[in-house]
Amino acid sequence: MEKVLTKTVKLSSKGQLVLPMALRRNLNLRDGDELSLELNDSNEIILRKLPSALDWSNLIADIPNEVVDVDTEGNYDPKKAPRFYEWMMED
Repeated sequence: MEKVLTKTVKLSSKGQLVLPMALRRNLNLRDGDELSLELNDSNEIILRKLPSALDWSNLIADIPNEVVDVDTEGNYDPKKAPRFYEWMMED
């Protein structure tokens, strides 16, 4: 059975909520993190942590990249850009 974290919070006069520490720890939330709130068809609020710039950076860190010099005629040297050449030759 799935563990469920249930906490009660109060809405301030300014419409603000304080997220309990247990919830912040569970979501690994830090000051400045952005969150997404979604209201579903059952009038339930779904809270999600949005990826940070560091999360995106870590995600793409292992994606290979290379500089491809293309002349005005659209030509390039396959030896200087082998990954690009392989990609161009794929079916």
